[in-house]
Order: sequence, then C-alpha cells, then structure tokens
Amino acid sequence: MSNRILLSATVNDTPGVLQRVAGLFSRRSYNIESITVGPCEREGRSRMIVAARGDEALVRQMCSQLNKLVDVLDVVRLQERSFVSRDLMLVKLRMDPSKRSELQSLTDTFRCSVIDVSPEAVILQVVGDKDKNDAFLQLLRPYGILEMTRTGETAMSRGLVHGG
Repeated sequence: MSNRILLSATVNDTPGVLQRVAGLFSRRSYNIESITVGPCEREGRSRMIVAARGDEALVRQMCSQLNKLVDVLDVVRLQERSFVSRDLMLVKLRMDPSKRSELQSLTDTFRCSVIDVSPEAVILQVVGDKDKNDAFLQLLRPYGILEMTRTGETAMSRGLVHGG
C-alpha cells in the first residue's frame, strides 16, 4: 500500500545539495510531491521537507539512500511522531464586486487573508495543512481562479524531539 510520507532531512547548506537530493529521487524513480528547503536553527545547515508516496519498503529505501549522500546529516520520517505541517497558497481570483461579501465570509471561515485587491481581481493568502488548502481551493473554483501557487508542505515534529 502506498502512503503519503513526509521526510525531514537536515543537510549542509552548500551549493548543489538540492540537485543531488532531487537527482537521487529521479534516478530511483521516486516521485516527489513537494520539496521545501530553507535555513534551519543551526548555522550552515538547511532543512528539507520532502513529500512523497511509497510503501514501507520504498520509504525505508528512500531514507537509506538519502542517508548515503555526503551532505545529508540526518533523515527523519515525520509520520513516526506527532508533527505539525503547513502549506502556503496564494490564489488570484477574478472578482465581481457583487461577490466580495460572499468571498469575505469564506476567507473568515478558513482564516485566510486578502493580500491584494484591484478593480478586477483579488489575491488570497491561505496557510494551513494540505487537506484544508485543497478543500478551500475547491470552494474557490466557482469564482474563477486566474492564478495559483503553493509552497509545498513544510513540517516539524512536536515537542522536544530533535530533527523534524
């Protein structure tokens, strides 16, 4: 059975690390659903959050292969612990002024923000877990989505657990 997984990898912040990780996934035909990378709490290190799918054997293989890369310092499977995750989504909608109050009700319900308004369009910022953002996106489709972008999921272990 193929499950969606999140891997948290601490890596050296050096040129080419992202390419080596992506190259590993490509060579092994592992599909990356999303990947986020940025500086972490330790200077000279970055954290990558990789969302992928695989059965137990494939996930173990992914972790094993990642750990073999020189610049990968540790890999944590976030589903083995309690964790929080968020996805940032920006959505530009065609905006009929008569629909603004209706849209405001939706943005209040989903606790998202209107970050830009023009006479014909509005840009919304949504931060939440992937499922919440997917549900909100479905509700926005009737308004006429002009453009949409997502950061991909980033995540962290809850509590005092290190490495996620």
